[in-house]
Amino acid sequence: MQISNSDRAHVLTHALPYIQKYNNKILVVKYGGNAMVNDELKKYVMSDIILLSLIGIKVVLVHGGGPEITDMLSKVGKKSEFVNGLRVTDKETADIVQMVLAGKVNKGLVNLIQSMGGKAIGLSGADGHMIEAKMRDPQLGYVGEITKIDVQPIRDMLEKGYIPVVSTVGCDNDGNVYNINADTVAAGIAGGLKAESLISMTDIAGILRDKDDPNSLISRIYIEDAPKLEAAGIISGGMIPKVQCCVDAINMGVRKVFVIDGRVPHSIIIEVLTDEGIGTMFVNGEEYKKRHPEAR
Repeated sequence: MQISNSDRAHVLTHALPYIQKYNNKILVVKYGGNAMVNDELKKYVMSDIILLSLIGIKVVLVHGGGPEITDMLSKVGKKSEFVNGLRVTDKETADIVQMVLAGKVNKGLVNLIQSMGGKAIGLSGADGHMIEAKMRDPQLGYVGEITKIDVQPIRDMLEKGYIPVVSTVGCDNDGNVYNINADTVAAGIAGGLKAESLISMTDIAGILRDKDDPNSLISRIYIEDAPKLEAAGIISGGMIPKVQCCVDAINMGVRKVFVIDGRVPHSIIIEVLTDEGIGTMFVNGEEYKKRHPEAR
């Protein structure tokens, strides 16, 4: 598509207030699912992250890699088993999770960012015991519950101008490796960094009032109202733990959390640098209304 120079200038000046608002602030992006396995979408996501980094926003990329883990398990003859959406992880599976996430996926994303002109450093939650964890439920095996996150290594990389790319494995003092839910890790890292925003990329448009009606998107949710939406069945199934992570992040000091559709090209830029946005924004209602009296 051809656009004129004046249109380009209009787009850039329209984005200026958002660039100023986010300048030198921290933005954590949780990345996974369909947007990760589609190579074209992957390039859109990485180009968004590089652009934001170049205009002075400190971006942290936290990634999962469920499809890649499932693929590798199948190649070695192991069947994937899930309980309540969590992968049952025996010792061998934990080793494969670490190999896929901290090795293949993490280094692939770092390499892609570098090849597109960005500066990235890959980090695993096990590096420097950055993410410490314990066994969440013996039935699930080595699925981790976070006990501590040390965000200093991430801060160090941000200060040096790098985009930290973090894989969601954790460890304990006995040398065990744990598979940890990416939304949980992203919320914990965003909270530890007191990030301006956390963006969670999903394969739906956001929180829908009617799951069968894509036009029923709820653009803003006050975290105080989340239990009511869950009780009404609007937040249900796999969205319940995802929304809980959004609420946890806000309670840990993150200003805003967005759930957006990672299948939309340049969805991060649309959410961060435009009026409209495309997903659902979670905020603390009392704080938001103080800053935006018109929302009362």
